[in-house]
Amino acid sequence: MSAHTELQIIKQAGKPAFAVIPWDEYQRLTGKKEADVWFPNDVVKANTRGDSLIKAWREHFGMTQEKLAELAGMKQSALARMEQPDANPRRSSLERLARAMNITVEQLED
Repeated sequence: MSAHTELQIIKQAGKPAFAVIPWDEYQRLTGKKEADVWFPNDVVKANTRGDSLIKAWREHFGMTQEKLAELAGMKQSALARMEQPDANPRRSSLERLARAMNITVEQLED
């Protein structure tokens, strides 16, 4: 499969609606060197209804508090406190949780 390197115009009702450009060109135009942080729809919905991002991601991956705490090397009770909407976990804790869920710290920051 060869990389698509030409500008692509997508039309709707016969008029240009979207332009697809190579990733390198997008980065050059926007000044962004990495992809933006992304969130699955179910994580966004859970966060919107008041769940913390930690809880929303944990549930997205179908993990119990016990399992995530074990993977992150912490106690379940500590994780339960971090999942509270008003919690302010340390960056080091977020790093451990992000590693355990294979996501970025930025995806856990409100």
